[in-house]
Amino acid sequence: MARSETRAERVYANLRGDILTGRLLPGQRLPFADLGARYSTSVGVLREALSRLVEQGLVLSEPQLGFRVTPVSEEDLRDLTSTRIDIETLCLRHAIAHGDLAWESRLVAAYHTLDRTPELASTQPPTVNEDWASAHAAFHAAVLEGCPSRRLRDIAASLRDASEIYRRWSRHLGSEDTRDIAGEHQALRDAVLARDVEKAEAALTQHISYTTQALLLSAPDNLMTAHDAEPAGTSPA
Repeated sequence: MARSETRAERVYANLRGDILTGRLLPGQRLPFADLGARYSTSVGVLREALSRLVEQGLVLSEPQLGFRVTPVSEEDLRDLTSTRIDIETLCLRHAIAHGDLAWESRLVAAYHTLDRTPELASTQPPTVNEDWASAHAAFHAAVLEGCPSRRLRDIAASLRDASEIYRRWSRHLGSEDTRDIAGEHQALRDAVLARDVEKAEAALTQHISYTTQALLLSAPDNLMTAHDAEPAGTSPA
């Protein structure tokens, strides 16, 4: 059983990584035959991995058609960004108004972990360090954790999950080498701890918007539209 679980986790991690690093393109169909050959695994293991990725918004399950990587588009990205800013800044205002000392302590701890975790893994080409990705998600969750509305926090978390594929693509295509993402996180932390609502909202808005601006400026013209790409067995150049 343990060996089967390890194999399933490995296939899930490899499939997720191939989506987030662009080896499998947005909109690309994911037939079981091609995936089975690509990852040397069974349909059952693939179905489990794909179902998990559907829950995360990285894969679509279409009746009679099977699975494909979630398409991306400029319209969706702009709508998602605008909605995230509306919801997360509202949640942030409630967090600053109602968060207690314990919340501040959790926020400081989450920031410390994020700040001490390298963003990029030691791979060629460089990819996002999954430990950093987890710490990044935990920090943003901690920022909003002081909000007393669980429903509002859940909506914010769902929108952040939906934006993950765009954020990963922006790291590879969005010319972010000069971005001071650590400084952005520090500015957000400092404004929240100072209970400065105006500065905190501005810092969060800028942080969310950066990915959208970078990706729209640098992504290939044919990426930001829903489309069917080559079969999963074909590796992009």
